[in-house]
Amino acid sequence: MASYYLVKIRFQAEDSAGSLKTHNEAYLFDAVSYTEAEVNGYKRITTGASDFSVTSITRMRLADLFTYEDGEKWFKAKVIYFSVDEKSGKEKKVVNYMLVNADGIDQALQRITESLRTMLIPYETTDMNLTPILDVFPYTAEEEVDEIPANMRPLSEVMAERENL
Repeated sequence: MASYYLVKIRFQAEDSAGSLKTHNEAYLFDAVSYTEAEVNGYKRITTGASDFSVTSITRMRLADLFTYEDGEKWFKAKVIYFSVDEKSGKEKKVVNYMLVNADGIDQALQRITESLRTMLIPYETTDMNLTPILDVFPYTAEEEVDEIPANMRPLSEVMAERENL
């Protein structure tokens, strides 16, 4: 299951008039921990500004993330569905939060409805809010490439050499 972290950054940049202006931006990272989210924030969000800092990192509880090619804004939807507790037989309400990108609130609601159309349980979208998120970065496992030192050779070459003797 994915863990999403909202990383907020603050930096100063020069505007067209030549004065420094402070910018606050928010990005969503799919990461394993707070530390990894912070590292990815520093790696991926490079502004070239000298005064750049991560101001906060908070875990964002999301059941699903729907990404589309177009859509500049990110909307957070609150989706409620009802399930029956097998032991007591009572109906219980389950609340899930989902994130979708769209150009407007109507398109966001349409995309949530489209994405959940195969869901067999009846559901209701109760809230749809515009978030300050500028971009979402999915999890990528960084491959560690171990370079072979100059004074060593791969084991496969050594074994092949021994077989030829």
